[in-house]
Amino acid sequence: MPYTGDVEPGGPADTRELPQLTIRKLAVSAMHNNVYLLTCRRTGEQLLIDAADEAGRILELVRSGGPSLGTVVTTHQHWDHVRALPDVVAATGARTVAGAEDADALPVPVDVRVGQGDTVAFGQITLDVISLRGHTPGGIALAYADPGGPAHLWTGDSLFPGGVGNTKNEGQSFASLYADVTTRVFDVYDDDTWFYPGHGADSTLGAERPHLQEWRDRGW
Repeated sequence: MPYTGDVEPGGPADTRELPQLTIRKLAVSAMHNNVYLLTCRRTGEQLLIDAADEAGRILELVRSGGPSLGTVVTTHQHWDHVRALPDVVAATGARTVAGAEDADALPVPVDVRVGQGDTVAFGQITLDVISLRGHTPGGIALAYADPGGPAHLWTGDSLFPGGVGNTKNEGQSFASLYADVTTRVFDVYDDDTWFYPGHGADSTLGAERPHLQEWRDRGW
């Protein structure tokens, strides 16, 4: 079946095969958190994005992709994205990666603290780190430059179909998040770039770009 990105909590993962990378997307919890497992097709090494909840299902997903998990990246510190992190790390021994400004708020020690311009590598795959400040101080996205096609972005709760992430709570900033999303994502990547958010459905930058001014005018 072709990849759609439409997954439901309790349901099966959806799988996308790129020439060098396999992407698996799983929905967990009543909050419809997305968990992403990336597998280097040449080496079998794996990286997980956001151990959000339901550690048992996440570990089953890891086993479906390969024998081990080397890295867990957390896109931001919010509780709904880290509930399974201690159990997944304990079961796999994976190194932990997070944005430097969010790292101390995570429920496990962070091995690698990253920011804008850094990279995270596993197997023969390299992901670029994009710092997106405003939903949390240390929120990050990850970008994969597929040599055979469009780029792929994992945006956490900083970018969704229809707008940027929530910035209505104390300590959050719409101005900061909007500025980072426009200058570091939309000004850098092409319209065919596919992005995978922390909840719900995927989208492309081309589908969202015409609405940027609308987002700015409404302030969310």
